[in-house]
Amino acid sequence: MVKKLKLLVILCSLINLGFAQTQKPPLHGKHWMAITGKPLGATAGAMIFNQGGNAVDAACAMLGAVCTMWDVLSWGGETQALIFNPKTGKVIAINAMGIAPTGATVEFFKEKDMPYPPEFGPLAATTPGTPGGLMTMLAEYGTMSLEQVLAPAMQMAKGYPIEAQAANMIEKGKDQIKQWPYSKKVFLPHLGEEREAPYAGEVFVQEDLYQTLKKLVDAEKQALAQGKSRKEAIYAANERFYKGDIAQEIVRGTREQGGLFTMEDLAKWKVKIEEPLSVNYKGIEVYKLQEWTQGPALLQSLNILENFDLKAMGYNSAQYINTVYQTMSLAFADRDFYYGDPDFEPKSPMKGLLSKEYAKERAKLIQEKNDPKIGPGDPYPFQGGKNPFLDLLEKRNESLAYHEPELPISGPEDPFLKQFQSGTTSIQTADAEGWVVSVTPSGGWIPAVLAGNTGVGLSQRMQSWVLDPVINPFNVLEPGKRPRVTLTPSMALKDGKPFLSFAVQGGDTQDQDLLQLFLNMVEFGMTVQEASEAANIHSYQMQSSFGAHEIKPGSVTLNSQVPAWVRTDLKKRGYKMDFQDRTSGPLNAIWFDWKHGTFWGGSSNNGEDYGIAW
Repeated sequence: MVKKLKLLVILCSLINLGFAQTQKPPLHGKHWMAITGKPLGATAGAMIFNQGGNAVDAACAMLGAVCTMWDVLSWGGETQALIFNPKTGKVIAINAMGIAPTGATVEFFKEKDMPYPPEFGPLAATTPGTPGGLMTMLAEYGTMSLEQVLAPAMQMAKGYPIEAQAANMIEKGKDQIKQWPYSKKVFLPHLGEEREAPYAGEVFVQEDLYQTLKKLVDAEKQALAQGKSRKEAIYAANERFYKGDIAQEIVRGTREQGGLFTMEDLAKWKVKIEEPLSVNYKGIEVYKLQEWTQGPALLQSLNILENFDLKAMGYNSAQYINTVYQTMSLAFADRDFYYGDPDFEPKSPMKGLLSKEYAKERAKLIQEKNDPKIGPGDPYPFQGGKNPFLDLLEKRNESLAYHEPELPISGPEDPFLKQFQSGTTSIQTADAEGWVVSVTPSGGWIPAVLAGNTGVGLSQRMQSWVLDPVINPFNVLEPGKRPRVTLTPSMALKDGKPFLSFAVQGGDTQDQDLLQLFLNMVEFGMTVQEASEAANIHSYQMQSSFGAHEIKPGSVTLNSQVPAWVRTDLKKRGYKMDFQDRTSGPLNAIWFDWKHGTFWGGSSNNGEDYGIAW
């Protein structure tokens, strides 16, 4: 009897720690691995791998597939990626974020009495980035033709059984969709009936999109017939999309519906291949995209957390949650004020923000009770400079209306929460040669405006800019500029070799989930699947990048498994809590088992994400 009781106590402890048997089995592979937001998307990657493609080829095919199946994004959205090149041993950053079109100025939106650019519609759209991102990755680092990697997407555009999630999103958004004639034509096949959207499992046809993709393949074929190389032929297709007849229809159709795109906007836009940012956490090099994303906030968080013994606190203890929560508050407060497009002035003070010394100073601000007035710091002295925006910083802190509602979040359908966690998808691939790809594409989610007869859904990323420099002088809207986005793939190397490739959907919660997944593995020894399903926390003590850009200090979502004594402790510390059964992303990750020469794949139980491996 005593032995049974001891076993029961141990089992209960493991459940509370999140180490119980996972709801999804981990993926195991030796040759390749493909994980993304939908099973059909992962299948597209498997098809390419089985044809001899590498991880970049597979990631491009998966990107095309998930855009076609409207997995919370479309072809007119944006793509950002990290790629590990085994030939150089370096991590490469892909910036395929669109830009603000001509005429998209602060004055334009203020004249319309908009405090921020809109959430939906033609005026919410940055220029399309995903097609250029896909073709650039394929041309530079892939091995296959555009025709080969677009084959799954083209088959789907001809008709595929639509999933319930997308079909129901169309039905919910049909009143907005009806405002846009080209969207109405495609999305609402049962117009006038009680349900006007497709039914789950119904074959959903996108003939206009198919024709657009066929034009890209035709351009590639013509270039190859002229003796062009594989790479040159792919860029010929890229040229047709951004400067040819496809661009003309995108511009015509967008402007007809009230948008601002010009041919020059599309023609002058280019994908940027960049150096990623990185920090070292206990011997592991963690890589993120530059400060035009929120990615450096995770790096800042790791620098701050290095000053604490997290393992001794215990996984998801009140002390641990309090420390991680306030660390994220400090890092994201800096994100909210200092991050922006590095191609424009002023330049973000990234050297100071990512310095270990600055992190030590920020760590000193963490208290036993939560501080709802945590604000941005001053990183300039840590890079040998003087802050030119101290006056704006003071005004910002005074202007933010801090409020502490009793019930800040009312559940998954809460309008604030839906904005804060605005979706995307993530793509993870790896192969035996050593190529690794982590992508978080987004934009053009339902309800989306279709750009004329192209079948291309336009982005909604304009809303991530601010119009007032008091909020963030580095992220003020300008034509030609990229917004500071939430999209944030991640990669980590150990001893110069891939250790972890990871990404997640979920708007402003992305780097919160990614930080906790990383800590779950590094500090608490979880497997990648355990870490993907583990009970994360979500903070709202940072400014939302969407809608009205709200902030809810002290608000935290906890997993329903968090025990009563932790809840009581956190309440005493000043937290306003709500609870959800699943708080893990959905995260997707690949861990590299160098001891056995295999891949481990993790995909959380908080969504339809999953993968396939061999």
